[in-house]
Amino acid sequence: MDGMPTDAPSNLPPVLRPERPPHRDLAELARRFGVRTVGDVEGTTLTGITLATADLRAGEAFVAIRGVNRHGADFAATAAERGAVAVITDADGADIAASTGLPIVVVDDPRALLGDLSAWVYGTGAGDDLPQLLATTGTNGKTSVSHLLEGILGQLGVVTGLSSTAERHIAGEVIVSRLTTPEASEFHALLALMRERGVEAVAVEVSAQALTRHRVDGLVFDVAGFTNLTHDHLDDYADMGEYFEAKLPLFRPDRSRRGVVCLDSSAGAEIAARAEIPVVTIVTPAIAEDPAVDADWTVDIVDERQEGTEFTLRSRDGRSLTTVVPVIGRHMAANAGLAIVMLLETGYAWERLVQTLDGGRIDASLPGRTQLVSGADGPAVYVDFGHSPDAFEKTLAAVRRVTPGSVVMVFGADGDRDATKRLDMGRTAVRGSDILIVTDHHPRHENPDAIRSVLVEGARRARPDAEILEFTPPERAILEAVKLVGPGDAILWAGPGHQDYRDIRGVRTPYSARELSRRALRAAGWPVLDPQWPVPYPADSTPSSDPERPVDFPA
Repeated sequence: MDGMPTDAPSNLPPVLRPERPPHRDLAELARRFGVRTVGDVEGTTLTGITLATADLRAGEAFVAIRGVNRHGADFAATAAERGAVAVITDADGADIAASTGLPIVVVDDPRALLGDLSAWVYGTGAGDDLPQLLATTGTNGKTSVSHLLEGILGQLGVVTGLSSTAERHIAGEVIVSRLTTPEASEFHALLALMRERGVEAVAVEVSAQALTRHRVDGLVFDVAGFTNLTHDHLDDYADMGEYFEAKLPLFRPDRSRRGVVCLDSSAGAEIAARAEIPVVTIVTPAIAEDPAVDADWTVDIVDERQEGTEFTLRSRDGRSLTTVVPVIGRHMAANAGLAIVMLLETGYAWERLVQTLDGGRIDASLPGRTQLVSGADGPAVYVDFGHSPDAFEKTLAAVRRVTPGSVVMVFGADGDRDATKRLDMGRTAVRGSDILIVTDHHPRHENPDAIRSVLVEGARRARPDAEILEFTPPERAILEAVKLVGPGDAILWAGPGHQDYRDIRGVRTPYSARELSRRALRAAGWPVLDPQWPVPYPADSTPSSDPERPVDFPA
């Protein structure tokens, strides 16, 4: 849909706005950005800007862009009914929206201009008084690095903001996310609200799609971090080369001032070589494709245990600190090392970071990232957001290193998303586990049976003799998984992580892998960890013959 507006009620969290809305002159906007106007633009004041009629507030301008199937201007009448004071669109959109009687500013490409328009409306452009902005991109680890940045900044006493796949945070307030990186109009409004509330630094997860679809236009980040590049998102990009090129612009001066690049994947070296901004590099030899690669910083693994991963961060000039990231996995130590160096490059003193972290641990919550939901006794159950072959490989290896017994993996795959990785997902999952359970995830508009069949095929090709089970829906899959394990064993449920819904035929159905895991453990008589945050789940789930509907759970 690429930001296509709709006049249907939104079932997504609302877009946030500054509490003191801006007042911008439409005629001035037209002079700065427009190629022509339709109707009288003089005397009209804007208090915001949006792409979606469902989120439009009275006094705002409606930006109508061309979608895949329809033009956003088709919804201009709805925007007018909801209080829009102007339409910003292209020439075709202007013809469609003319009947509304609203003043229209015609621009060549409203999608490409949205970031600059939003920055001007909200006063959040590169030259404005803004919090420090720290961006993280890469295939895996973006969310973890963002939450680790926020956690360390909090330990330093900094008032923080966060925009990640999982959540938005504003000076301690938590809001569920809509997109990995919000649309430009949403992000600039969010940034204006953060500024109002005294936020001093913001950690931002920046996807490749955010760069190619102009969602971070109008911003210049103080520091950009790169984690890795692995197989994913080939539904959006023709091949891995195009996917790489989509991320590279973040390391140019119109996007970021400085960069920190992880060399654990081979793409890191190319990012560092082609970056047009000052860059420092970091590597974790224990997981790097080339452990001998030379970098400015090195992450050495000290210890791995269920409570977290201890590591030492060393610089080329001999500086070092040792700390603990509160989740399992060498890749999580790599993420934490990247976060620390990003803060150093932002301007936080090394001595201050050492005083805060050395000999202690990072105080950060990473929702759905190898999250332990089981108690001290019985099997360990981890829920993780990983949904790519590389993420599976690293997380399964991490679970294996802290598990004396068997490892059971439960996973599914997204519908209407990159199908080229599904065979590799099955192959990687079966190679890293003792028992594999294939189930459903977000089927969206695909047939879930067809999705599972490809995952099973990939697993059977890799290990024909492996124990591979298939259960649907996921509520049953976790019940069956818990029946297979005992003390010393572990279950890794990969895919859903922090999410509190499943997308079934375009409808967000309440669902929580964390809560389902706790219920399954309780039903088997095992203790569980108390939830760290509330997760919605229907209390009246009943048995159903529909494989996409929840089954009954013991209380």
